[in-house]
Amino acid sequence: MCLILFGIEISKDFPFILAANRDEFYNRPTLAMDFWPDNPEILAGKDLEGQGTWFGISTRGRFAALTNYRDLSQIKPQAPSRGEIIPSLLESSESIPSYLTELDKKADLYSGFNLLAGEGNTIFWYSNQQRCVTQVPKGVHGLSNHFLNTPWPKITRGKKGFKTIAQKRPLDHSALFELLSDRTRPRDNQLPDTGVGLEWEQRLSPLFISSPGYGTRSSTLMKISRTGKIWVTERTHSPDPKNEPDPKNRPGPEKKIFPKNGTDPDKKPISQDRVFTISPLFPDPTT
Repeated sequence: MCLILFGIEISKDFPFILAANRDEFYNRPTLAMDFWPDNPEILAGKDLEGQGTWFGISTRGRFAALTNYRDLSQIKPQAPSRGEIIPSLLESSESIPSYLTELDKKADLYSGFNLLAGEGNTIFWYSNQQRCVTQVPKGVHGLSNHFLNTPWPKITRGKKGFKTIAQKRPLDHSALFELLSDRTRPRDNQLPDTGVGLEWEQRLSPLFISSPGYGTRSSTLMKISRTGKIWVTERTHSPDPKNEPDPKNRPGPEKKIFPKNGTDPDKKPISQDRVFTISPLFPDPTT
C-alpha cells in the first residue's frame, strides 16, 4: 500500500477504522482480495510477481499492511519481496511485538518498508529504517512512504478528512471512498524530496494517483466493531483510459481485478467492490 489512514478509538461504534490505497504499475500482475486457496485462513490480495501481499487479515483477527519506504538509495535489487512479510506474520503464533522483534534481526535483507500490524484496536508500527517496534496510541494516524505521521501533504489532507468522516454516525463508507479518490495535487514547494525527481513527486502527491502506466490500483476500507466483527471492502480500479492510450499498458493477467461489468473500458475506468466479513473474534470489552 502507499497510503494508509486509520483511527483508533475515534468512533463510538468502531474502535478501529482503516482506509487505504495501493499504488502500483498497471502491468504488474495481481489478484484481487480473496481467501487464499492454499491457506484459507488468509484474506488478502496477491502480488503474482512477488507472491506476497500489501494488506491481509487472518480469520483469527490479525491484520497487517505494508508500505514501501521511498528512498532510491535504499533499494536492494536482490532483496526478498517485502510482501512475503504479511502472510508470514498472519500465520505466526507469536505475539505481534515478538514477531516484529524477530523480524528486526533480518530487516537489513529488505529494501525499506513500513509495517502496521494489529489485533482489535491494538496496533503496532515497525519500519526497518527506524528499527523500533512502537504501539500506536489512540487517535488519527497516516502512513505513506516515509515514517508514521510524516506531514506530507497527502497525509495531512487525508488525516483531516478521515477524522471528520470517522467521527460521524453512522459511518459513511461512500465518503471514505470519496476521500481516497481525492486527486488534488499540492503546490511544488510543499512536496517532499525523496530522490525521484519533481515530475514523479508531483505524480505521487495526491491521495489517488492516476498517471500513464502507474496509479492507484485498489482502495480498501476496514472497520472492527466492539464485538470483534470485521468488515472489509476492497475496491479495485482500472487505469484511466485517457492515461493509457496504448492497449498494451492495460492489465492483461488481472482480468479478475478488472472484470467486464457492462462498462466499456475505452470510455471510463471500471471499479469493482468485494466485501468480506470475519466474525466473531474478540470479546466485547464492555461486558
